[in-house]
Amino acid sequence: MQKPSSRLALVAAGVTVVLWASAFVSIRSAGASYSPGALALGRLLSGVLVLGAVLLVRREGLPPRAAWPGIAVSGLLWFGVYMVVLNWGEQEVDAGTAAMVVNVGPILIALLGARFLGESLPPRLLAGMAVSFAGAVTVGLSMSRDSAGGHASVLGVALCLLAAVAYAGGVVAQKPALAHGSALQVTTFGCLVGAVACLPFAGQLAGEVGRAPLSATLNMVYLGVFPTALAFTTWAYALARTTAGRMGATTYAVPALVVLLAWAFLGELPGPLTLAGGALCLAGVAVSRSRPRGSAATATTESA
Repeated sequence: MQKPSSRLALVAAGVTVVLWASAFVSIRSAGASYSPGALALGRLLSGVLVLGAVLLVRREGLPPRAAWPGIAVSGLLWFGVYMVVLNWGEQEVDAGTAAMVVNVGPILIALLGARFLGESLPPRLLAGMAVSFAGAVTVGLSMSRDSAGGHASVLGVALCLLAAVAYAGGVVAQKPALAHGSALQVTTFGCLVGAVACLPFAGQLAGEVGRAPLSATLNMVYLGVFPTALAFTTWAYALARTTAGRMGATTYAVPALVVLLAWAFLGELPGPLTLAGGALCLAGVAVSRSRPRGSAATATTESA
């Protein structure tokens, strides 16, 4: 029988997956009116306002000094680089394809977790890496073939791969910080670091917010309040209670949810070859986190 804390971690992981899936669709929609940097800054500022208010109400204060290195690195990589690069990538490829390529991230998380956090690195992880890399290449080739010039779509896939690297680095940096600070503290100040890093885009944001339709601005605010403030906090809560590699496994469902949401709200559906490449990406991640027959699963969040 699961402990209450384990059940809460599982629920938190599920909330994160659903909200992050919705983020890919909102980014794609808002990206028609906002440039990548401006959208990232607006999203982060919205998130900081919400998180800061909750932090003040809960009177948690500043995180301990030992948590700051992880907060700073995760803030720059995950809240800063990741969000800008992903926004840019989604201007070149559809939301479903972006989610499929970014979902190579869990393999990278497991690799970095093994190198820097001492987490296990089973042989199946290496096999999964090869399968997922083949899937990413397939997605890139399919998008290149479908586009008129080919370069824009290949660029989009490359940007999404870069986003996956930044995402993985941010998760691995965040894990040690959670040993010293609360999920709310680590998320709030990571978001603040990302917002400060994106301040060079303030001029773009100021100019675009006056021209953008209300729906695009509301999408930007939604991204800050729910997929950022709420989802990153529930992620940190669950991450503090399991390994980085196992927590990365909770994002397996994101691409499938994104494809469904993008089809429902944007009318987007990747082509057959793109879907095949995305399936390879997911299969590689599944192989990398699978266990030999007969071994018992030990992580409750792994099934999220």
